[in-house]
Amino acid sequence: MTRKTARSIRRVALLLLVASLSATCAAALPRSGDTPWRSPGLLGNGGWPFARVPVTPEQAAGASYAPGSAVLLLPDGRAQLIPFGGTEPVTVSRDDPRVTDAIRSDQAWLAAGTIPGATAEQREAAGRALLDLRMLTLPNGASTASWYGAWDYVWPRDAAFTVAAFAATGHGGDAQRVLYFLARAQEPTGLWAARYRPDGTAVADGREVQLDSLGWVLWAAWFLRAKDPRAADLDTLWPMIRRAADRSANALRGDGLPPPSPDYWERSPAREQAPRVPTLGVCAPMLAGLRSAAALAADRGDTGAAQRWKHAADRLAAAIERRFGPHGYPRSPIPGGAVDASVTFLAPPFAEPTPGVLSAVARIRDRLRLPGGGAVPGERYGAGAAWTPETGLFALEAAAIGDRFGEHDWLDWLIAHRSTLGSFPEKVDDHGRQAGVAPLGWTSALVVLALSAERAPLPVPPG
Repeated sequence: MTRKTARSIRRVALLLLVASLSATCAAALPRSGDTPWRSPGLLGNGGWPFARVPVTPEQAAGASYAPGSAVLLLPDGRAQLIPFGGTEPVTVSRDDPRVTDAIRSDQAWLAAGTIPGATAEQREAAGRALLDLRMLTLPNGASTASWYGAWDYVWPRDAAFTVAAFAATGHGGDAQRVLYFLARAQEPTGLWAARYRPDGTAVADGREVQLDSLGWVLWAAWFLRAKDPRAADLDTLWPMIRRAADRSANALRGDGLPPPSPDYWERSPAREQAPRVPTLGVCAPMLAGLRSAAALAADRGDTGAAQRWKHAADRLAAAIERRFGPHGYPRSPIPGGAVDASVTFLAPPFAEPTPGVLSAVARIRDRLRLPGGGAVPGERYGAGAAWTPETGLFALEAAAIGDRFGEHDWLDWLIAHRSTLGSFPEKVDDHGRQAGVAPLGWTSALVVLALSAERAPLPVPPG
């Protein structure tokens, strides 16, 4: 075999590996010409025209961000940034006025809200996560899962958590933009496609509609209203809320559960242990969404809608308790069903705590925890790499119920396993190395929410 042939085989093998990676928000084939996903972070200009570019591992070697900014300080004494109004990075002297302007702009944005965290390390991690979320959110409100081709799309689920993270830290205007994007993208039927391009067009790639998006977007709208009523304009958002809540309520079948649907695993119900019933990853978010919608309707003075959606939420809550509760809240409501991290969707900050659910969370998190730290999404997801979103969900649940030891256990691991530039990657391999794209918006949002919960209790939709 020639050296050229060997390189070609390795290149093909790498492409096949990337194509086979199943992101938490389901990766598709990367577009040709994309920078490898192993980038440890981003540069962004925070203005218009919007621009963000990945930092290569070679560029990141020995470099670090200027505190509270997306300006990269290089080891040779220079700085790299995308100037405001520009679309391409430049490398300049650190005393270039554009460096000062960019740092001040990023720091001013952070200062306009709050940076949660009890320690300097936690605040630094939260600030980096917030800046990453800012760079992943375009001026039109499109908040992408990450920057890479396979992740450079808007999943309503992930975007909803970005809304909550912005709302929890005083960036209500940014949260509002994301909700407005989702409102424009929503179908007249009340549904959302599985994912969208940043321009708001749905991606037609054969993925089924994911009903959990209904719940997550409704929860995010209520969360923003609870945290910043001035930013959550109910008059503007109401058509979106009404369509999504009515669709959720009308979707419930005679047994009180919705029909089968993909959830955050993004796989066909035919592959589940119980293909004819929905997973907890669908039911629990829809419950949070219906409760949120009922509270929003009551806040708006629409008694009829509030009662209708509250009745649907009560039916769904009773069905979840009846079908999933006796089996310990597994992924599918069957005896001995495999468990996954979606059990956290029934706990704070998504629902009021109950002893049965809290006991199930404690049991399931121990079963999903890897020996080296972090968690896998579920028992049937495959072991090896730790997935940071699921780890973040357990951190958020612990923070929301006041379990400081458990919260710090998960958060300390997440913070210690960031990329070399401090961004949260999608996965961490069994050697503690970045094993997926960074930054990942969902994980960034979960860490911000968990740290915010330690500072002040997060709102929980009324039951």
